[in-house]
Amino acid sequence: MSKLLLKNIGTIVSGDIANPLLDGNAVYVEEGKIAKIGMLEDFGELSCDTVVDCNGTTLIPGLIDSHCHTILGDYTSRQNQAGFLESELHGGVTTIISAGEVHLKGRPKDPAGTKALAILAAKSFQNFRPGGAKVQGGSVILEKGLTRADFEEMAKEGVRAVGEIGLGSVKDPEEAGPMVQWAKEFGMTVMMHTGGTSIPGSSTITAQMVQETDPDIASHVNGGPTSVSLAEVEKLVKDTDIALEIVHCGNPLMICQAAKLCVEEKALHRVIIGNDAPSGTGVIPLGILRVINHLASLSPVSAEQAIAMASGNTARVHKLDTGKIEAGLAADLVLIDTPMGSVGTDALSAIEAGDIPGVSMIFVDGEMVVAKSRNTPPVTNKPFFVE
Repeated sequence: MSKLLLKNIGTIVSGDIANPLLDGNAVYVEEGKIAKIGMLEDFGELSCDTVVDCNGTTLIPGLIDSHCHTILGDYTSRQNQAGFLESELHGGVTTIISAGEVHLKGRPKDPAGTKALAILAAKSFQNFRPGGAKVQGGSVILEKGLTRADFEEMAKEGVRAVGEIGLGSVKDPEEAGPMVQWAKEFGMTVMMHTGGTSIPGSSTITAQMVQETDPDIASHVNGGPTSVSLAEVEKLVKDTDIALEIVHCGNPLMICQAAKLCVEEKALHRVIIGNDAPSGTGVIPLGILRVINHLASLSPVSAEQAIAMASGNTARVHKLDTGKIEAGLAADLVLIDTPMGSVGTDALSAIEAGDIPGVSMIFVDGEMVVAKSRNTPPVTNKPFFVE
């Protein structure tokens, strides 16, 4: 892998919600990992294959979509659309996490078929990066008959998560509880549907059911698409330490109400951001950026905190080696700037004014995968390569 230097950075957003802004104007990448962060004059002599002058723009970690209903390949039968994952990359999303391959036509629901699908999807996305984006596929949907040995085998074969509980035949806490414990025993992250019924065959899930089941993530607390009440969200915030997911394909009012509650309860480190697409709402390439905008412009959350919710927070919950601009982590990096015509003076102030930032260059493992986003507005200041 090449050695990359990003210099003349205007602002570095860390992805760490406890320390969301970093001092410095440069980041150095070696062998696909972040090696140095700080002032360029402090780096000393460097060997570089590629140098990018960021022209005063903002550097953020690659965003993470915590909730995507992938199938196999870059296709969704839910909206009969190809290329939706690669299109999301152009919204600054470098990692996409499956919440369960529920939309596969003819999806098997017996234990053997369920296990086989999860393993197949996990392994196929290990070998396939749509446009360069990383996809964690194969989140197993809980079906009756799965055993501890099944979870052990799936974990061994690369399945890293349980898709949102409530999509399969196992719905109530009494049935799901043992499977949740088996999944956690073998290192999987467990998601659980929260709120009203989303599609035929799924279930309405209350805060009490989530508490009794004890997943790692309460999926779409603002609805997928129908939200629980604010009182129910309050129970999840105050009475649990579960990660709280906010999604684009949910209730926009609850985005603001839940965010305000999390600010008051000092629970912002538990908030993660997803799309919950493809769904009946559609395919939303800029969905993660739009939730960041909602939070930063309509709630007490700052732009840099919202970005951390869509990067470092999610990476921590899913045990990923990305999501923060930190030495030793994967160099999944995105350059953003004020979109042309915005009232904002830089990317962060534009976001807080409600404008989608322009995305210019995107790097995954230190390699450029996008030179200019085709989905966001054009940037005011363009980064450029230094010869």
